[in-house]
Order: sequence, then structure tokens, then C-alpha cells
Amino acid sequence: MREIPQQVAESNGDRRPAAAVRRREALGLLLAAGSGSRYGSPKVLAHEGLWLRSAVEALLGGGCGHVLVVLGAAETPLPPGAEAVHAHRWADGVGESLRAGLRAAADHADARCAVIHLVDLPDVGSDVVARVLLAAADSPNGLARAFYGGRPGHPVVAARRHWEPMAGAAAGETGAREYLRRHGEMPTRVQCEDLATGRDQDGPDRNAPPGEPPLPYSGRQVHAFDGIEDSR
Repeated sequence: MREIPQQVAESNGDRRPAAAVRRREALGLLLAAGSGSRYGSPKVLAHEGLWLRSAVEALLGGGCGHVLVVLGAAETPLPPGAEAVHAHRWADGVGESLRAGLRAAADHADARCAVIHLVDLPDVGSDVVARVLLAAADSPNGLARAFYGGRPGHPVVAARRHWEPMAGAAAGETGAREYLRRHGEMPTRVQCEDLATGRDQDGPDRNAPPGEPPLPYSGRQVHAFDGIEDSR
């Protein structure tokens, strides 16, 4: 597996990704469809949408021209530059969310690569996205993945030729894991631990105000802004 050491990534990753990939050619794919059962509520709604906005801003600021947000358990307004994709079988696992997102991405004819990201990584910013996107552009295989101290994480950048087989391999809670495992020598490892921890927020929200723990998710979300109701 090709690896970009941290010191090289530092010199390359902060360059504008447009030097290698034109903005319209990089499409952000944000997976945000889950119910957040361990967290206590859908993470796309966390902190009144702060994680959602941060993730979209990271993708756009890192070089993506547009962002597809895969929704499922909850509906919510999206920031400018983002478009909703609905994973109707979201409860089957993140693999279905990835499959829905990649199929929707195929309709964007100008897109040459997808920057796959998760909504529950609030400390991953645009500098990480830019670094991994540039590494993917330099990779002959068109695959690159952020690593944090030897631990694989997100974002993952995949050239268009990988989308169909990646979608085909996605199942249950494995997401792109099985596809990346099969191609273990292909993705470029991009060291990003100097920029973020890359750790997902998977437990109860420790940042909730004292005495106000997050409400348990009932599987039903009603939003007054547009009357959308989701009771899956």
C-alpha cells in the first residue's frame, strides 16, 4: 500500500486541491442516514445541525464542488451546496447508505471522484479533505484514505471507476470496508493525525449541557420547518 508520510502530506496537503482536481470533478458524499442508536439520536441532528454543517463545510472547503448528503432516519434542512439523497433501506446498515449515495453520484456526469465522509467526525476539517483529495489525484489507482496514527479513517476518496464495484460490495454495516479490504494494496494511506483525531462520536453526547442528556431516539422525527415526518 502506497503511503504518504506526515511530513510529505504537510507540504502537499495544504495546497489547493484544484491544482490537481477541478472543483466540479470532486463530489462530496456525506453518509448521515443512521438513527444513532448508541449516540441517542440521529447524528445528522446533533447540536442543532452543527455536525452536519461542519461536515459539509469541510467537504466544500477541501475542494468538492458539491455535496450529496445521504439521509434516512431523519430529515433536516441542508446547508448551501448540499443536496439530499434518500437511502430508503437505511436501517439495513451503512452499506445501504453508501450504495444509495454512489448510485446518486453516478448521475453527476462531471464528477471524477467521490470524497466519502461521515457526519460524526466533527474535528475533521477542510485541511484533511484537501490532503486526501490531492493524494488521490496523485495516485495511479485513484484511491486514497485518511489515516490517524496508523488507524484507517475518513475521508476516503475513490475515483469514478471504483463506484460501481464499491456499491456492489457494500452490505450491512461494512460500508466500503470489504471493497477496500479486497484492494488492500491499492489505497494511498494519507497520514492526517497532525490535523485531526478522526474519531467518531459514537457514544452518548458528553457535550450536552449539564442536566440535559440527549433524548433517546424513538424512530420518529417531526420537524416544524416543513412538516416532514419520518417514522421508520
